[in-house]
Amino acid sequence: MKLAFSAASPYVRKAMACAIARGIADQVETWGIKTSDPVLAQSNPLGKVPTLVTDDGVALYDSPVICEYLDSIGTAAPLFPAPGPARWTALRQQALADGIMDASQPRRRELALPQDEGRVDWIALQRGKVDRAIAELEKEAGSLGALTTIGEITIACALGYLDFRFAHEPWRPAAPKLAAWYASVLKLAPIAETMPVG
Repeated sequence: MKLAFSAASPYVRKAMACAIARGIADQVETWGIKTSDPVLAQSNPLGKVPTLVTDDGVALYDSPVICEYLDSIGTAAPLFPAPGPARWTALRQQALADGIMDASQPRRRELALPQDEGRVDWIALQRGKVDRAIAELEKEAGSLGALTTIGEITIACALGYLDFRFAHEPWRPAAPKLAAWYASVLKLAPIAETMPVG
């Protein structure tokens, strides 16, 4: 299978982290392509990474779908728990951490543009989402494990993106328990082997 790839994308990192956690990274060929490339749009009309093209030629997108597909391959313990409370927790955590990335990626682009009042307000709105999400994750940091669910992998990728692109806005002082958890998973293969570059 082939994964449309950007080394700086936290969503691509999430997909690759899932492949590593599942023990199938060697089955994923990375495909470096710009989102503006019309070839990508042939597989994904949204022109976004990650896009996964399966061995059967089926294109899958976005990261939640790709990760669930990867979770169906291999023999490692599933990252998506069976139906029940643990599954809802993992999916909620995935959504919350995806929301951190959703609020952070466009904010980074907006910070580089002239700062009129509307843009300043929008940037503040996005940062508020991140701050509230971090506060929520701090409350449940004590229950997080060693990257055993899609929620935990997505949280680690989101925190890594904040470190990568927003180091000037440190999140750790407001979330010491979350920071301790993140430090404990940084050396685990799914995160250690997918550090962003660019």
